[in-house]
Amino acid sequence: MIGGDPVASVGKALRTNDQRKNEGAVTSHQVSLSIIPPTSLGLQLNETRQNFLRYGLPLYQAALEGDWETAEQIFKEAPNWIIAPITKRNDTTLHIAAAARHLDFVKNLVDLISKANYHLESRTSLGNTAFCMAASSGIVKIAQVMVEKNRSIPDIRGSSNMTPLHMAILLGHRDMVRYLLKVTNDSLLNDGDRIEMLTSAIEAGLYDVALHFIDEHPHLAVERNLNGETVLHILARRPLQNCASKQSIWGNFVNRCTNMNKDESKQQLELALQVTQRAWIEVIKKDENEISDLIGYPSRILFVAAEMGNVDFLITLILSYPDVIWKVDEKNRSIFHIAIKCRHEEIFKLIHEIGAIKDLIASYKDTERNNMLHLAAKIAPPDRLNCVSGAALQMQRELLWFEVVKNVVQPHYAAAKNKSKVTSQDVGNTSKSGKTPQALFTEEHKDLRIQGEAWMKKTAESCTLVATLITTVVFTAAFTLPGGNDESNGFPILLSEISFKVFAISNAISLFAASTSILMFLSILTSRYAESDFLRLLPFKLMVGLTSLFVSIATMMVAFTATFFITFQRDSIWIPVPIALLAAIPVLLFGFQQYPLLWDIYRATYRSWTLFQPSHKRKLSWKSKRPKRKLN
Repeated sequence: MIGGDPVASVGKALRTNDQRKNEGAVTSHQVSLSIIPPTSLGLQLNETRQNFLRYGLPLYQAALEGDWETAEQIFKEAPNWIIAPITKRNDTTLHIAAAARHLDFVKNLVDLISKANYHLESRTSLGNTAFCMAASSGIVKIAQVMVEKNRSIPDIRGSSNMTPLHMAILLGHRDMVRYLLKVTNDSLLNDGDRIEMLTSAIEAGLYDVALHFIDEHPHLAVERNLNGETVLHILARRPLQNCASKQSIWGNFVNRCTNMNKDESKQQLELALQVTQRAWIEVIKKDENEISDLIGYPSRILFVAAEMGNVDFLITLILSYPDVIWKVDEKNRSIFHIAIKCRHEEIFKLIHEIGAIKDLIASYKDTERNNMLHLAAKIAPPDRLNCVSGAALQMQRELLWFEVVKNVVQPHYAAAKNKSKVTSQDVGNTSKSGKTPQALFTEEHKDLRIQGEAWMKKTAESCTLVATLITTVVFTAAFTLPGGNDESNGFPILLSEISFKVFAISNAISLFAASTSILMFLSILTSRYAESDFLRLLPFKLMVGLTSLFVSIATMMVAFTATFFITFQRDSIWIPVPIALLAAIPVLLFGFQQYPLLWDIYRATYRSWTLFQPSHKRKLSWKSKRPKRKLN
């Protein structure tokens, strides 16, 4: 039966007979014996198909659903279906049940297979045993059931000559991997198997498993997998701390309150750093040429790590072997140049911890004569640019990078020109020259500045309309006081009431806040939108305008609620209470919608500068790495 399809099996037999007939490789007597008469063939096809529909298909469904009662009845009626293929890939019922993670079904079926003196080693057309399916499922108890019946089954390889252990690692089933490490015969594995499993464990985030392999077999640190990559190549492109990821303000708040996944993330980071340290120690034991080959082919791990923002990986390498600071890529760029180009501030900050070496590395120019400031002038990659919301704040972030790098390099670098890109139209034009960093910044960010201007104006126009409506309402309410005025002296009748005082104060605050908001948004609409305005001035105006608008909405609702308390204070006090609760809804909605934007503006304007300042606690501290020497 081919792939569990009886029709295909018989069809193959018929095609084989036709080939023999055409080739004339057999006698007519042999052909007459091997060819199935048309009538017999039709009967076999019908009978086989009927058996599959009667037994195979219900077994398939029962295995998927974990329905042992139905399967047991079929096995009693047709015992040969216990290990018969039921799919086109030759999966048996045990394969399907193990993959579907039905523990009780697997237990009963394995016992039945053992009693019938069948074996568990049957394979699919891809070469997978049922134990391979169990390893892929991640359910340890299912694997234990099979191992109890056959101790050697974990060593039987499946598709692509992979062991069940390797399959479990690829799918990231940590508990299953830990179990299989105990029951798999390590002597049957070779270094090729181990390096593949080691690199797969790192890619799956199973750093404890990777540490196990590298502790047991340290030489694997300099071995290459089928892609020609070493352990360090895999680690370089997997950020040990995802500094680029940005959670919402509410997500950060929840995580801080509950310490969600904090301990687990810290443990994973420590394990990853240990794997990196062990592998790097083995690499630097080699001579200089071997080190260059190991870290430079098929990709240069230092610059891959710098592009990915993998600061912990780079710190680990630099602390053990400081000479890598001087390494440059094929365009003569250091890791700090790459950090600027890809906008990774955590890596760039390390430049403040290498003393005068900073000035020497900052003097490097790439093959197009771009210095560090030219790289900062180029627009950020899209994934890094989108870490900040809104085109205006993205423009602010780019300006901030440019200003920070300008403070690091020598002043004359700001006037240095790069190599011009000569086109066919520029040939013979001697006046064509390169660009300074400022000119390059203006050219690269022209579209972003236009988008930022449009975003600012659209936001200001929408908020101005809302603020104007609020101003009109509260201004009118100021001259139509609840309760009216005393005709004898013109004073408000309810002047002594607390509710009236709350109304008057909140109405006044709402009017002042809405007016302030209008003025701020008008100043945004009339701004000249120069590049420098995006750094502080425009974000500050937007933040003040949004804050004032929020205050005006909140106090307007307070004044509205106070009016209801004044109206119903002598009759039904229960009426204004639900009104007050309902009045809080628009205030909360506005707060939830605008607070993330306000927080982004505040953080980008006043806290982003600190991201580029040297850390109070040095990250590149070689003192702790040096062995202590005793003085004679």
